[in-house]
Amino acid sequence: MTQTTPAHHEGATAPPATGHATRRDPRFDAVVRAAVGQGLLGEGGQVAGFIDTEGVRASVGALHDAFSAAPEVLHTFAAKACSLIPVLRLLADRGMGCEVASPGELRLALEAGFAASRVVLDSPAKTREEIRLALALGVSVNADSLDELRRIDALRHPGTASVVGVRINPQVGGGSIGAMSTATDTSKFGVALRDPGAREAIVRAFRDRPWLTRLHAHVGSQGCPLELMAAGVARTYELAEEINATLGVRQVTSLDIGGGLPVNFADETVRPTYPDYVAALTAAVPGLLSGRYALITEFGRSLLAKNGFIGARVEYVKDAGGRRIAVTHAGAQTATRTVFMPDAWPLRIGAYGADGTPRTGPVLPQDIAGPCCFAGDVVAYGRELPELAEEDVVILYDTGAYYFSTPWAYNSLPRPAVYGFRAGKGGAVTFATVRDAQSMESIAAESGLAHVDALMERDG
Repeated sequence: MTQTTPAHHEGATAPPATGHATRRDPRFDAVVRAAVGQGLLGEGGQVAGFIDTEGVRASVGALHDAFSAAPEVLHTFAAKACSLIPVLRLLADRGMGCEVASPGELRLALEAGFAASRVVLDSPAKTREEIRLALALGVSVNADSLDELRRIDALRHPGTASVVGVRINPQVGGGSIGAMSTATDTSKFGVALRDPGAREAIVRAFRDRPWLTRLHAHVGSQGCPLELMAAGVARTYELAEEINATLGVRQVTSLDIGGGLPVNFADETVRPTYPDYVAALTAAVPGLLSGRYALITEFGRSLLAKNGFIGARVEYVKDAGGRRIAVTHAGAQTATRTVFMPDAWPLRIGAYGADGTPRTGPVLPQDIAGPCCFAGDVVAYGRELPELAEEDVVILYDTGAYYFSTPWAYNSLPRPAVYGFRAGKGGAVTFATVRDAQSMESIAAESGLAHVDALMERDG
């Protein structure tokens, strides 16, 4: 790590109603001040993502501790939640495996140092080439459909080290966010377990393939209560027992129970916790942690969200129709879910001065808008914050997953820089570059610069 600075520890068509207060998270006060002092935020760094590396380590430790009663469990990190190689490398170093859902994510996982045997490939649209590569590497594969199993039949060679499973949709219902619920009757994921004939077809699939040894299910994530998630695991466990009893042999030896623990975006408290989830699982499936089946989990957001934030410079402040608007550099390009689904993904906002110290004084309702060129690019409406001014800094909390790591290229806005941080002796904050800010040269190259004349008419 480099760059050390001494510091002290301390969419919608109609906006929601004003007056929603935001409580600043004091954990990051010293980090914001240090980032401004070093030029990571400000005139030279209009927007950036920050990751608390010690917080990530603590979250991984809490996950492992919660499942310590299970004799055999592989905790994989859902790469889509934070697809940054240095972050993945940190997680691999802490004993995590990796769940991937595309060729790109598989490449990132391998580059980060995950052993192929600790990587799980999930995707509803795997190509033959993806399957072929995974089987050649020894990566575990969860088939999303019976048709995909038939592809695997043709591509699998007897010597592969890959564990192969089938994803089922336990059809236990959805949570409060439909887009994040993957166990509804009509979900696109998995084999729909309660559809006519589906259960029998799954049993036959295992009977015909002695090398098929795993069941996989994932009910959803944000907006899904623990009881719903546990019910999906219970149906998966029951199916495994039925398959083994029908075949008269313990063919199913592992259960991939997915991940998706919800995150509390209302304040800095972590809830639900991993022990809360284990308690719900144990209540629904008393034998789950007994060792009867090896377990695989696929957590993402719950490990990273509260261990990261976005910092952005306030470029202008204006009034329109009696509303105060702070125009910042953090909008839909880096907080896409919040802009398009503000009720489902509300973010807490912190207000800091141009010197990186917390803003104080009387509060007033303010909209926090982004730089994208469409009217709905607003990350927070009517938040009661100390009055913001040009060159101040706003913080978007709980954005360590699915935000700055996977930006949207709208308006050809550059990908923001990302920095890891930790506090050292004497309160010093140390930063390390995780990803450089995207250059204008890179934007031009990605936009086809090498083929600039490809569409021009040529004589003759």
